Amino acid sequence: MLLARNYVDAVQRARGLALMLPPDSQLVEDPDQALDLLDGLVLTGGADIDPASYGQQAHAETVDTVAERDAFEIALVRAAIERDLPVLGICRGMQLINVARGGTLLQHLPEHFGHGEHRRAIGSFDGADHDVRLFEGTLAARAAGELEHATKSHHHQGIDRLGEGLVVSGRATLDELPEAIELPERRFVLGVQWHPEADVASSVLGALVRAATVTRAVGETAMVEPVGHMQARGIAS
Repeated sequence: MLLARNYVDAVQRARGLALMLPPDSQLVEDPDQALDLLDGLVLTGGADIDPASYGQQAHAETVDTVAERDAFEIALVRAAIERDLPVLGICRGMQLINVARGGTLLQHLPEHFGHGEHRRAIGSFDGADHDVRLFEGTLAARAAGELEHATKSHHHQGIDRLGEGLVVSGRATLDELPEAIELPERRFVLGVQWHPEADVASSVLGALVRAATVTRAVGETAMVEPVGHMQARGIAS
């Protein structure tokens, strides 16, 4: 299993320790074995999610699904949310959070919006910039540090029905597609449809690392070092 290096670089720039978790059937049954070692969870981009995960048949444009990965990540994110572990979903990861909460996806956006602006060049971020409007007072706005956020996009699927407890906290300015979702009942559960790891100026992954650092501090009450000087112990990707 491969992971683009820029995810790891973004975590490390924020002074977090990045760990990779490959799909594992043992962790599907007992995800706490891994989550006990972590302070935060990042769900990365990648292949389409198997529509069977949300009760639909596959569209002709839904390709390269990996059911093993879907089951693994759904188990991880559900358990992480249950224990209030900080979670960040990026692109596919945002969609995965929605599916894990019982939501559904639009399987091919051009059929619904009449354009392919969310994935202009397959396999590339060339010409992929577009703006997202983030809602004031939301976790998404705080993580991005602004309300109008320039993003790098590469996806052909998107949010349809929202999962339980989730709210939309950002939309694409070009067509109002949901581009950020979050779970207000938890400290840090955020999904973004764009790719902050591809933008060295983005503060989104840094926000996840800061939330993970707080999680570690709460769990280690004997430590007296100020939170601002601590490093997150483990961020899984």
